[in-house]
Amino acid sequence: MTSVNASSQAVSSYPQVVPGAILEGELWPERVRVLSVERIGDCLRIQVVGVDSGTYRDVILSPEQLTCVSAVPVSRRTFTGNGEAFFLGLEAHRVEAAHRFDPLLAVSVCQVDPLPHQIDAVYYHILRRPRIRFLLADDPGAGKTIMAGLLLKELKYRGLVHRTLVVVPGHLRDQWRREMKERFGEHFELVDRDRMRASWGRNVWQEIPQILTSMEFAKQGDVLAAIRDSTWDLIIVDEAHKMAAYRYGEKTSKTERYKLGEVLSRSSRFFLLLTATPHRGDPENFRLFLDLLEPGMFADAHMLEQSLTRGENPLSRAG
Repeated sequence: MTSVNASSQAVSSYPQVVPGAILEGELWPERVRVLSVERIGDCLRIQVVGVDSGTYRDVILSPEQLTCVSAVPVSRRTFTGNGEAFFLGLEAHRVEAAHRFDPLLAVSVCQVDPLPHQIDAVYYHILRRPRIRFLLADDPGAGKTIMAGLLLKELKYRGLVHRTLVVVPGHLRDQWRREMKERFGEHFELVDRDRMRASWGRNVWQEIPQILTSMEFAKQGDVLAAIRDSTWDLIIVDEAHKMAAYRYGEKTSKTERYKLGEVLSRSSRFFLLLTATPHRGDPENFRLFLDLLEPGMFADAHMLEQSLTRGENPLSRAG
């Protein structure tokens, strides 16, 4: 018996059985790709691997068995398609799946250099919650705007947020618009009285996907009614402590800003409150403030004080 590694002989005798060919037949449960061919007398020893399963096989086939094997035509790629369209499609798939492999996707694509405490708050506390309703309380200058921007970008890349409303004090409107545009590439349209007048007969709060407005404007009666008729995926409120309510005996006094907060809370799935002064030394005032995130989370101030006494973090529960 003569053993010769003769691919050329195999080609002349059995042209369909050559390295790289795709074969099919009754001998295998699936199509196989030929790895090597060796002639042994009138038979062929071939090493193949399953196209679908990847299963390796080393078999010797007789001439009768080889007549039951046929080659599958392999289509050749011409690479003459639209290169730009291919790149855009590939980029779309990359962006769609990027957050699965890049745990800090927003950091990678935005013009920010976040500090460790900002990454910790966004990625290890807020984003890990299935329903984000969170009070982010940090010192002035700690970068709460950056944390809010990172959260917005991450939720948008994951397909969870399409409509966003940002409510801030009037003197911070331009700062917020500028930072969202320059740092995160997010354009927010400013809605004020002039913008509403220009859209007479329409509800701009429903038409525009990303809106920034002032707290003082949004609390006005006609504006509040229009906001009540709209829904949002994410609402961000800066200087949220201005939405305050107070308890006097059995009576609760709610400011106009607090009533705005109640409307916003009901209008959005995700709700983020930003403030540097969440607690003013009044447990009942703090409890009412947390009610904006999760109404009825604490039945009364006594339950809140007990939670604080046990060392629990009510802000985490609010998230």
